[in-house]
Formats: sequence, structure tokens, C-alpha cells
Amino acid sequence: MIRKGTRALQQLPASPDAFVWLRLYQARLAGLVPAGRDQPLRRTLRRPFRPLTYDAARAMFTRANAALGANWTLHDLQHSAAYRMARDPAMALADLQWVMGHAHLSTTQRYLNPVPGDVIEAVLAFHARQREHRPGSPPAAGYRAESLAALFGQDPL
Repeated sequence: MIRKGTRALQQLPASPDAFVWLRLYQARLAGLVPAGRDQPLRRTLRRPFRPLTYDAARAMFTRANAALGANWTLHDLQHSAAYRMARDPAMALADLQWVMGHAHLSTTQRYLNPVPGDVIEAVLAFHARQREHRPGSPPAAGYRAESLAALFGQDPL
């Protein structure tokens, strides 16, 4: 990929499925376009086949949006991928920064906005783990066990 800001060539990881689809696409165009490592990966569908530029891809999205009544952009795909990677606990934020090509980590951090359902699930799991570590602990002085049971949905201690 050639980075938008720096115009630097950067290798990026991709899923195995992405390589399968790319190979099927290339096989379909075999003999119709030049092949080689220095050739563009994507071409326009209209003849003569030209490299698929950002503007051509944007025009493709414009036509698809008109047909579907949607308003998606290529940038929306980038944001969707970034949000999904940011939610993976095994994905380091610095790695996401590199993939996205952000110069500053603060730019990448905007993808860390939590989904309310995920936060609630994580907090409930935290409290469940706390109960496992301290089963049956008596309430602190001044609290009635019945009140705590009603509040937290537990049997009175």
C-alpha cells in the first residue's frame, strides 16, 4: 500500500480470505492486463483496463450508494476495520496505529470508544470474578444482609 500522507510504500497484513479473493480476481484478468509485482493489484472493469485509483473506487461507491440508497465511503470501511481491531484484546494499540498509518497514538485512540453492551458485560464479569474470590464474605458493618441481597440479586448471607 502507498500511504496517503507520506506516499511511502508499506506492507500490510491481510487475512487468508483476502488473498484467496485477490487470486481469483487476478485469475479472471489473466492475459488481459500485465502481471507482475510492480503492477497495480486492482483494475477498472471498463476497457481499457486502468489501475483502480482512489477516485475510481470512490465513483464506484457513489454508483452503489445511489442504487442502494446508502451513503457509505471507502473511509467508512477503514473506520469499521479499525473499530473491530481495537476491540480485540490481543491487538496492541501500537500495532493498530502502524496498520492505520497514524503518526500519533492519540489519533488511533479515538477507536477505543466502548460499546455500552460490552462495558456492561465486562463489569458483570468482573463482579462475578470478585464473588468467586470472596464467596460468602460478610457485609461490612452497618449494612443489612437483606438490603444487599435485594440490591445485588443474591441470597441473604
